[in-house]
Amino acid sequence: MARINLLPWREELRNQRNKDFYTLIGLAAGLMLVIVAAVHLQIQSEIDYQNRRNGLLQKEIMLVESKIAEIKDLEKKKQKLLSRMEIIEQLQSNRPEVVHLFDELVHLVPDGLYLQSLAQNSRLLTIKGVAQSNARVSAFMRALDQSIWFDEPNLLVIKAETKGIDRSREFTLLVKQARQSQDGSKK
Repeated sequence: MARINLLPWREELRNQRNKDFYTLIGLAAGLMLVIVAAVHLQIQSEIDYQNRRNGLLQKEIMLVESKIAEIKDLEKKKQKLLSRMEIIEQLQSNRPEVVHLFDELVHLVPDGLYLQSLAQNSRLLTIKGVAQSNARVSAFMRALDQSIWFDEPNLLVIKAETKGIDRSREFTLLVKQARQSQDGSKK
């Protein structure tokens, strides 16, 4: 029998298969690198797109916040104007009260009683005067209490003064100016 040595052929085939195997591994690795690079580029592109959107949103948020600050500033100005308007309306409605106050005082002062000074602090009046007797001061206080323009008369000081044969009483009293409702009655 003849002996045929097939070893070199098998060795060549094995070398060819190894070479093909390593080539396929290299191609697979290269393809894998290309796929990974493509995915990386796609993800980076999405990240860049989202960052641009976030930047746009940040700009819009800053615009909206500046508008909100402007609105708050306008609200403050509005409140200031409304409070000024309210004060002006109150002053306009209180303007005739001074006239009524003095007119009423003229009618309430009894004979034998003279007013020396009148001071007003907000709605509180301080009245100083001279009377011939305590009874006249009492009559004046009752008249103030019954008036629709005055409230709660309160006598602070009364002292007797004698000048020759004349006896007089100096007095100081506090009275509140009554608030008037629309129908003219006390509030």
